Amino acid sequence: MTTPDPGPRRTPGVDAPGGVPPGETPPGEGGTYGISHPEPPAPHRGWWSMSLVLILVVVALMVVGLVGMAVVL
Repeated sequence: MTTPDPGPRRTPGVDAPGGVPPGETPPGEGGTYGISHPEPPAPHRGWWSMSLVLILVVVALMVVGLVGMAVVL
């Protein structure tokens, strides 16, 4: 029967003072660069202007409603 954590003298790849010899550990950084998938196309500017118009309409309706409530009081 073997133990899951053998003694340091029987552990492969370990130097006597407790260090690890060169080549036993993976490099600190990966060797790949760039993106893995192409980025989606940028949205059209039409949606940006449409959302701005929608927000302005909602704000205008709120202002009209508040002014109407102030006049009634």
